[in-house]
Amino acid sequence: MQESLVEYGSRRVIITITAIFCALLEIVDTTIVNVALNDMKGNLGATLNEVGWVITAYAIGNVIIVPMTSWLSAQFGRRNYFAASIMIFTVCSFLCGNANGIWQLVFFRFLQGLGGGALLVTSQTIITESYPPEKRGMSQAIYGLGVIIGPTLGPPLGGYIVEHFSWPYIFYINIPIGAIATLLTLQFVRSPRYAQKKSVSEVDWAGIGLLATAVGSLQYVLERGQEDDWFSSTTITTLAVVSLFSFFFFIWRELTAKNPIVELRVLKNGNLRVGTILSFILGFGLYGSTFIIPLYTQSSLGWTAQQSGALMVPAALTTAFMMPLIGQLLQRGVKQQYLVALGMFIFCLYSLWGYMILTPDTGKDAFFWMLILRGLGMGMLFIPITTLSLSTLKGQQIGQGASFTGMMRQLGGSFGIAIITTFMAHQNVVHRNDLVTHLQANSASVQQRVSGMQHNYIAKGMAPDKALGTTYQTLEFMVMKQAAVLSYMDVFMLIGIIFLLCIPFVLMVKGNKQPGSKVDTSAAH
Repeated sequence: MQESLVEYGSRRVIITITAIFCALLEIVDTTIVNVALNDMKGNLGATLNEVGWVITAYAIGNVIIVPMTSWLSAQFGRRNYFAASIMIFTVCSFLCGNANGIWQLVFFRFLQGLGGGALLVTSQTIITESYPPEKRGMSQAIYGLGVIIGPTLGPPLGGYIVEHFSWPYIFYINIPIGAIATLLTLQFVRSPRYAQKKSVSEVDWAGIGLLATAVGSLQYVLERGQEDDWFSSTTITTLAVVSLFSFFFFIWRELTAKNPIVELRVLKNGNLRVGTILSFILGFGLYGSTFIIPLYTQSSLGWTAQQSGALMVPAALTTAFMMPLIGQLLQRGVKQQYLVALGMFIFCLYSLWGYMILTPDTGKDAFFWMLILRGLGMGMLFIPITTLSLSTLKGQQIGQGASFTGMMRQLGGSFGIAIITTFMAHQNVVHRNDLVTHLQANSASVQQRVSGMQHNYIAKGMAPDKALGTTYQTLEFMVMKQAAVLSYMDVFMLIGIIFLLCIPFVLMVKGNKQPGSKVDTSAAH
């Protein structure tokens, strides 16, 4: 089946470009919205809590559909399913741009997420199967470019559009690309011959319901937990319990059903089990660091969205440069676990470097080499983890295994951001209390500082009592800013330690049997 789908010449180029654009559309849309939330809030008259749903709804739609993609492709034919997903994504992009109220926008974002989930998984399957087995490492590299560059491209692109146009245009730019991709898909992409399709009565509807409930509830808990103060919120507690029970019954259902929607037995494969855990950690590092750096540069250093987005571009280019080299190394038989371990070590060094350079006024130049190091680490993690996960799977198992690694990377990102925001909120309080203990009111140096600042404000024409109040406000602001920077430093240290602790486990994994053996990574995601 695999061989019949190999393409050559211009046809392969067109298919590759179409698939990469679709993957990019999906990933860029995950992060492009972040920088436009403020404008949406003002424009749609929404609260900060409500506008956060624009991101949450998309992520929930995404994470529900990813595990079912392999089954849906078999049910409807891959080309038809892929084309339908692009259409849903494109039409919903138009509807998002035209939304009149916040909840209308949230609903269309959820539908857009359902369309988008398939773009990511299926585009990699299509690229991989268009290349002969000996070039599959290279096809992974080509696909990896889109996956790693996408999250980085979102914020600067979003920042530029919001600054020069208005927020609906971050959705409208998807429309021409989506329309062209749909036409090219219908014209050039071919579907493999699948086993017999299931009739409606044979479909595992209970499995679909339990999966959507479990994953959707978990995603909600992770995205909204910190804002709603975790388990002091009845909604968060209820959904956490619902998610737990749904996962339990989903696993039981899938192991006993005749035609399961997700084939869990494929997790008996040791390499895939390790690969899903590594994909989770990769998601944690990729989305966690993409989340933390723009947050720090904008809130602590006062940069614009465009400036903080542009900061990430050299790192993305480094990763782009690394991808083909890693593809070549894998084709020459270098063991995946060595590359993953080295990538994790580099990512750990990047995190410790970040810990060392953060201050309340770090200059732009200080980030350059640190982020280049991040680009190197990411380049060495993505393809080897994917190929390691799927290296000992065969045939249809590959697509099923790919869905697991894809879902785990997505959930790793959600867990990462949830853990980071909670950890930072906690550390902020700790550092603030610690700093305040050094500001004793009876300390001569503190009194001198307060007096100097007060006189400064009086010299600018303020009344003495107002000048004193402003002085205390300024000191409070300085303490909060310092506490925030110390919290960002703690996050970098945490990420670094997590990656360092994973290295011994990676080295214990067994890879391919023969050195130099080719890894069939079709359907990898």
